[in-house]
Amino acid sequence: MTTTAPSSHRTPVLDSHMHHVEMGEGQPIVHLHGNPTSSYLWRRILPSSARYGRAIAPDLIGFGQSGKPDLAYRFADHERYVDAFMDALALDGVVLVLHDWGGALGLSWARRHAHRVRGIVVMEAVVKPVSWSAANLQERLLFKAMRHPRIGDWLNVRNRFFLTVAMPRMTARTLSGEERDTYLAPFPTAESRRPIARWPREIPFDGEPADVHEVVAANYDWFKTSAVPKLLLHADPGMIFKTSEVALIADGATNLTIRPLGKGLHYVQEDVPEAINNEVGRWLADLPS
Repeated sequence: MTTTAPSSHRTPVLDSHMHHVEMGEGQPIVHLHGNPTSSYLWRRILPSSARYGRAIAPDLIGFGQSGKPDLAYRFADHERYVDAFMDALALDGVVLVLHDWGGALGLSWARRHAHRVRGIVVMEAVVKPVSWSAANLQERLLFKAMRHPRIGDWLNVRNRFFLTVAMPRMTARTLSGEERDTYLAPFPTAESRRPIARWPREIPFDGEPADVHEVVAANYDWFKTSAVPKLLLHADPGMIFKTSEVALIADGATNLTIRPLGKGLHYVQEDVPEAINNEVGRWLADLPS
């Protein structure tokens, strides 16, 4: 039976803790967010997922209500905490629902724990290495600025640029004041915003940083060839899953279903939640248990 509202949990993980919300019962359906969001991003998705299993949405370490230990907040740091979280909850037979950096983290976990994975859903997710040549001028200027050590810190640590400017521009609708405040709440100080500033520097543009490129490239090879059932959802025009990128991902991919969501940008959970619920629900209903 599905509960009427998600329950909130705090789980000890490594030297800190991770917060998650969950609702429903049965096999786990784990929703992983990216930058600069939290489990709040999935608030309109979780009740629908809970019709098909135990719907879980954690806050990545340093985000939401999870702990904020003294870390560099590099990809490998997040990877360790996601691994430990999945083990702490003893999750098996998992469906992963992935967005943004939650895509790279979830695919890394799935690639290394394929025997525990039942299916994968990706939307506007980091699934493949990227090239500066594939970005438009505005994207190149934005991300080069955010990757610069001094400029990036000035933008995202001191001035909350990603939270107050970039995220609204990557959302097709205008967030309400309550929604904006909820996204801002975990980051009241400059120190608390350092995890946000780190993520743009982890994007593997043209092979750099090399360690992240290596993981994302391995993820992509596995994603394309794995027999695990996969669902890719894309919006129009989208930002990561543009038409050309969807075509590249689809070419030669195994057991991959692709469905359009309608008009949306990057934060599609804010733009088209009903379409996401319809497509994910239809796919989950046909997924072998």
